[in-house]
Amino acid sequence: QVQLVESGGGLVQAGGSLRLSCTASGRTLRPYTMAWFRQGPGKEREFVVGSSWSSGNYYADSVKGRFAISRDSAKNTVYLQMNSLKPEDTANYYCAAGRVAGTTAFKDYDYWGQGTQVTVSS
Repeated sequence: QVQLVESGGGLVQAGGSLRLSCTASGRTLRPYTMAWFRQGPGKEREFVVGSSWSSGNYYADSVKGRFAISRDSAKNTVYLQMNSLKPEDTANYYCAAGRVAGTTAFKDYDYWGQGTQVTVSS
C-alpha cells in the first residue's frame, strides 16, 4: 500500500505561483508513474501532469510551459510547480500513483491522496 499526502495549496492571485507537494509513505515511489489530477467546481477530474521513468514527464496542453513536475526520491516526494496561474486553474489537486507508464487515464492509477485546494483569484 502507498499512502499519499498532498500539501501546499492555497489562495493566490492570477499570475502568481504555488508549489504543491505529495509525500508518500508505505513504499518507495521509485517504480511508480506519478501524476497530478485536478477537479474544478462542477467539472470532471482531469489529468494535469505525469512522470514515468520510461516515458519522462508529460503535460496536459492547458498547463504546458506553466507547470512542472519533479521527483525527489530521497524524500519520497513529488512536486508540482505551478507558475503564471490563471483563475481557470482553480481546483482541488490530487496526487496519484500507478504502474502504467505514460498514462493520463485516472483509472490506471491505484493510489490517490486526499487533495489540496488551489484557488486563483482574478
